[in-house]
Amino acid sequence: MQERAHLRRLAAAGNLHLTRREMLRRSGMGMAGLGLAALLGNTGEAIAADSRLGNPMLPKAPHFPVKAKHVIHFFLNGGPSHVDTFDPKPALEKYAGQELPGGNLRTERKTGACFPSPFKFQQYGESGIPISEIFKELGEVADELCVIRSMHANVPNHEPSLMLMNCGESTLVRPSLGSWLTYGLGTENQNLPGFIAMCPGGYPIKGPQNWQSAFLPGVYQGTYIDTRHEAIDKLIENIHNKELSADEQKQQLDLLNALNRHHLSEREGDPALEARLQSFELAYRMQYEATDAFDINREPQYILDMYGKGVHARQTLIARRLIERGVRFVQLWHGAGQPWDNHDDIEVRHRKLAEECSRPIAALIKDLKQRGLLEETLIIWGGEFGRTPTVELPQAGANAGKVNGRDHNHYGFTMWLAGGGVKGGTIYGATDEFGFRAVENKVHVHDLHATILRLMGFDHTKLTYRFAGRDFRLTDVHGHVVEDIIA
Repeated sequence: MQERAHLRRLAAAGNLHLTRREMLRRSGMGMAGLGLAALLGNTGEAIAADSRLGNPMLPKAPHFPVKAKHVIHFFLNGGPSHVDTFDPKPALEKYAGQELPGGNLRTERKTGACFPSPFKFQQYGESGIPISEIFKELGEVADELCVIRSMHANVPNHEPSLMLMNCGESTLVRPSLGSWLTYGLGTENQNLPGFIAMCPGGYPIKGPQNWQSAFLPGVYQGTYIDTRHEAIDKLIENIHNKELSADEQKQQLDLLNALNRHHLSEREGDPALEARLQSFELAYRMQYEATDAFDINREPQYILDMYGKGVHARQTLIARRLIERGVRFVQLWHGAGQPWDNHDDIEVRHRKLAEECSRPIAALIKDLKQRGLLEETLIIWGGEFGRTPTVELPQAGANAGKVNGRDHNHYGFTMWLAGGGVKGGTIYGATDEFGFRAVENKVHVHDLHATILRLMGFDHTKLTYRFAGRDFRLTDVHGHVVEDIIA
């Protein structure tokens, strides 16, 4: 009766703004709230603790000392072909136009005979790493690359494979790699987001889910930037306030924060509201720092020439400027949708796509090295899976029927790492003689994530967050660190 009377008084005062958890706590002598707390474990305590910490993005120490502090992830969404880029297979020439001796593995679509790579490979550097002609610029930095040829995932479909590669889970909502790292490490620059996802022209498949924070506090979610725009005002909307001076904006923000903090105090640390407060404050601070960080015209001409022209050169150079200013995680997508998903015309399309990003990536590695930043910056290159060594067969509604493309291949594909404590000039693992399946030193996506976290100073089994009654982690109950690729 007392609780009901209390609720009526709140309603009469216009102050009945309750979360579902608070409603349960105040109803029926709080018995329903006790039951919910038992089901959720310490979730409520964790959220409340996050709210009391002040600024959750302040730098934090990892589990153990390492050199790597930042990540730049080149995501070639759609799935680049490993047998056309970093995993040459001479046997495809021998069996060109013929069926594989052991038959084809089952993938998303029907495939036929062996399809040799239309590209030539050459060995580069002292390590002699073979690289396709379409990525010849990366040959100049071959001795910095750690090429993993034995990657494998779960299914040959974009959506679950994107979620697995980014969030460690194919179907359920889970925080992304960038969110886990900013949760664990914070960020070194409080005037810029700790996690930035740049994709020109729109979103990749699955959109913002690729950089979601899920049950982690919302402040750790990636900030999306459409890098097709060059002007700062278009690149970052509303970066400048044309109506108010800086002092007037600060007074406005202080008032808004005071009102919101009062609002938050009545809601027991609502994480969504806390994230909104942090975003207001960050947006104000970004007016000054972001204007500088995203303006590549402040670079000397020789640097601009080294990266080249085009959107991928621009966003790659922006990535360097961001990590130079303390941003923790920068993800660079090739474009909206899935540009590397070449079921037809793989020779034409892969050549064009590689031409857009090969030079800028090589320039980034050289640029970071000359600035002394390569050792503390982990670079990741790859897609959600690879492509088949066999040709995709014509199928109405699935392709253009040209019989010159490849289907998705999750059984074996290539990714490479550079900087950030990895062994440069290294090839790790192998696929079979045709490039269909990983057969030697196999590396699952969970293993890759465990290794990335290790390079950033974390034991992947101990970087956890309490939610819904259990401790969650990026690798779930899987993952083994690939020690052989760590310098």
